[in-house]
Amino acid sequence: MSLWTPDGEHEIDRSSSENPIADTEEDTNLEDLPGFDELTTEQQEQARAMAAELAAARQRLSQTPAAEVIANHVMGIYELAAIHLSDETPKLNEAQIAIDAMTGIVEALEGRLGENENVIKDALQQIQMAYVQVASIEAQGEET
Repeated sequence: MSLWTPDGEHEIDRSSSENPIADTEEDTNLEDLPGFDELTTEQQEQARAMAAELAAARQRLSQTPAAEVIANHVMGIYELAAIHLSDETPKLNEAQIAIDAMTGIVEALEGRLGENENVIKDALQQIQMAYVQVASIEAQGEET
């Protein structure tokens, strides 16, 4: 197995007992990364700051219930569908993909989405109704 990076493909040793996902900034020596020594001092400091920021974000995310993160992503999918429906020329196929994805998540995780589940279900019904309305208007426009 390999991992793609901007520096190219890097082979991953799957026989290793180490967990690359568990690596944190403390475990990763930035100086060992390909090309790090070619960066200016300012760029190296920026890379260190970004790595620290990423490690902090990962820590915060690991402390957030998965249902909350999923709910946030589902609402992003809702927004995606709404954007496609509200275009000057609505993109019904694109909106349908987003609505289907949202439906799939809501149905697969029914009863497990926490306190936001009712809000998510209401949003799904609203975007489905909006889709039907926009599709109906588009169909009427094509008939004339």
